[in-house]
Amino acid sequence: MGYDIEEPYGPLIETTVRVATWNVWDRYGPYEEREAAIVEILREAAPDVLVLVEAWEDGDDSLAARLGRALGLPHAVFGGSGAGAVPGARSGIAILSRWPQARTGERPLGDQAGGDGGLAVYADVRGPRGPVHVFGVGLGYKLGHSGRRQEQVRDLAAHVRETAGRDAPAVVAGDFNADPGSDEIRMLTGRAAVGAAGVVFYDAWEMAGDGTPGHTWSNANPWARPVLWPDRRIDHVFSAWPRAGGAGHPVRCALLGVEPVNGVVASDHYGVLADLRY
Repeated sequence: MGYDIEEPYGPLIETTVRVATWNVWDRYGPYEEREAAIVEILREAAPDVLVLVEAWEDGDDSLAARLGRALGLPHAVFGGSGAGAVPGARSGIAILSRWPQARTGERPLGDQAGGDGGLAVYADVRGPRGPVHVFGVGLGYKLGHSGRRQEQVRDLAAHVRETAGRDAPAVVAGDFNADPGSDEIRMLTGRAAVGAAGVVFYDAWEMAGDGTPGHTWSNANPWARPVLWPDRRIDHVFSAWPRAGGAGHPVRCALLGVEPVNGVVASDHYGVLADLRY
């Protein structure tokens, strides 16, 4: 069959899945007030899939469980063994979803020595129109560690290639600690040699944001300002180049948590919300 210049993916899917990612800053700062703000913001946003970075787990209690109950996202996986803000608790990555998760897992990314390794948590989310492969990601945070993050991206791309089929949307979301012009992000968007053959993504903000820089780490945020880092867009929703019907193509992208709730900014990062064809 010849190439259809008018509908190269076939008729476009008009329905969407809503994906959000947010580094929620563990339990630092005035946590009770921050958690209330996080819940209010996410309840209004109403994601179908939510990736949390610096989520906490403490015995039988966890942020994933609390948000799952509040937001109607009953299915969750948590990965990571980092020390949390509260002694004895764990900090890591959680994926919450409105629909069941058929397979889950986690994979360290890059060299874990030196305390600046990366992590990917995976969930095969079984939605009403088929699976969505979701990878929650946290890359090393140090400004001078672009080389390490590039190694982590290579591991991530290999993980996506071997885990997610090409028959359903693949979404990679989280805190990458790198802006769109960095070598590590260019590897994901096809502007540099990709981390694994055939693994390349749309940047939801670039495709469907409001045209502003979209900084998720901003000196306008009182929790971020004391760190003395530049404004950057380092939290991302990426989706694999579309499948049949344009599945995975971003049609809308917005920031979360920019405005305070009851006088409290919810986290040191702003979140990212994306609607993808599904």
